[in-house]
Amino acid sequence: MDSLGVIVVEVEARKKLIDTSFYRHLWRIVFPIIIQNLLSAAVSSADVIMLNYVGQSALSASALAVQYVNVISMVIYGMGTGATMLCAQYWGKGDPRAVEKVQGIALRITIIVGILVTLCSVTIPRYMMLLFTPEEEIIGLGITYLRIVSFGLIFWCISEVYIAVVRSIGRVSEATIISITAPVLNVFFNAVFIFGLFGMPKLGIAGVALGTSLSRFIQFVICLVFSKKSKDVKLNFAKIFESNKLLWRDFLKIAIPAVLNDVSWGLAYSTYSIIMGHLGSDVVAANSVVTVARNFGTVVGFALASATGIILGQMLGRNDFEKAKAGAHRLVILSAVTGLIGGLIILLVSPLIVSGASLTPQAKDLLKFMLMLQSYYCMGQTVNTSIIVGVFRAGGDTRFGFICDTIDMWVYAVPLGFIAAFVLKLPVKWVYFLLLTDEFVKWPFVFKRYFSYKWVKNITRDNI
Repeated sequence: MDSLGVIVVEVEARKKLIDTSFYRHLWRIVFPIIIQNLLSAAVSSADVIMLNYVGQSALSASALAVQYVNVISMVIYGMGTGATMLCAQYWGKGDPRAVEKVQGIALRITIIVGILVTLCSVTIPRYMMLLFTPEEEIIGLGITYLRIVSFGLIFWCISEVYIAVVRSIGRVSEATIISITAPVLNVFFNAVFIFGLFGMPKLGIAGVALGTSLSRFIQFVICLVFSKKSKDVKLNFAKIFESNKLLWRDFLKIAIPAVLNDVSWGLAYSTYSIIMGHLGSDVVAANSVVTVARNFGTVVGFALASATGIILGQMLGRNDFEKAKAGAHRLVILSAVTGLIGGLIILLVSPLIVSGASLTPQAKDLLKFMLMLQSYYCMGQTVNTSIIVGVFRAGGDTRFGFICDTIDMWVYAVPLGFIAAFVLKLPVKWVYFLLLTDEFVKWPFVFKRYFSYKWVKNITRDNI
C-alpha cells in the first residue's frame, strides 16, 4: 500500500493536468469494453451452467480442452496489444495509413498461428488432452470439443485483430457491436445444440464447440460489413502481403515480447490446470466454476487496463508526456479500487455459487475455499494488469512485462505448485493457496519499474 500512497501524492501534484474531459474520454472507451468483457464472462458462465446439466465429466473436459483455446487467445491478445500500441500512437500522430500497415502485420502472424493450432486440434487432439488428464472419459469428450471448435479459430484470429485496431483509433462503438455478437450468438447456439431446441439433436459438449465455431464465423462476416462501410481504416487483406522493414521491425520489437508475455502467462495458467487436473476431477470441476467467478470479478479492472493502453498511447503519440504520467496515476488507483470491489462481490455471492453448482460434496467444499481466496486475488491481478498491460504497453515497454511475468510464473509459481502437489503432497487447498501468491510476489518490481518512467516514450516514426 506504500506504493499506492506514493501514487496518490503524485496525483495531487499533477491534478491540473487532468480535467473532466479525461474521465469522459475514459468512460467512452472503458464502458463498451466492460460490456464486452461482461458478455464474454456471461458466455463462460452460461457454458458452465448448461454443461452442468450434461454432467460433471463434460464440464471437466470442456474446462481442460478450452485451455488450448486460452493459449491461442493469449497469442491473439498479444498481437492485438502490439497492434493497439502502435495504432494508438500513430492515430494520435495522425497517420491512418500506418495503422492499416500495422493491422496487416498483426493479421499475417495471427492467421498463421490459427492455422497451426487448427491442424493440431484436428490431427493430434488425444495427445493434447493427455497432457491434462489420464481419465479416458474426459479425454474422449475433450477430443470431440477440440476437433469441432478448431474450425472457427482462423475467423476468430482475424476478427480480434480488427477489433483491437478499430478500438485503438477510437471507434469503440463499432468494436463493441462486433465484440458482443460472438458471445450473444454463442449462448444462443449452445442452448440450441446442448438441449436440442427447435428440433435440433442434443449434442452435449459437441454442441458447445459447434456453437462457438458458428458464432465466430458470423462475427467475422460482421467485421467485413463494418470494414466495407468504413471511411478510414479498413480490414484490408492486401496489407498482409505488404513489406515495410521499419514498421515490421518496430512491431516485432514491441509485439513479440507482448505475445511471449501473454503466452507465458497463459501457459502458466494452463499448467495450473495440469497440476489440478492430476489431483482429481473434483478439483477440475470446482476450478472451472471459480474461473467464471474470477472473470466476473476482474471484468471492470481488465477493461480499465485495455482503456489505459489506448488513452495513454494516444497521449504519448502526441508527445504529451506529463499528462500521460498524471493519467496513469489516476488509472492505476482506479484499477486497485475496481479490483477490491470485484473481490468483495465474489465473496458476497459465493454462497449462491456454491449452492447452485451441481458438484459432489468434496468439489463444493473446494469451491467454497477457492472462491474465498479469489476475493483478494482479484485486486492483485487487476493492479498488475493495469500497469503491465495498460501503462507499460502504452509506451511500448513490453520487454519488462515478459521478463517479470515469466520469472514470476515459471521460476516461482509453477515449480512451487508442482513441489507442493507432487513432492510434498500437500492438501489440495494448500496447493491452490500457494499458486495464488503469484500476483503479489511481483508487486515490488512492478511498482519500481512504474516509477522509473521508462515507459514514457513515443514509439512512432515520421513518414512511415
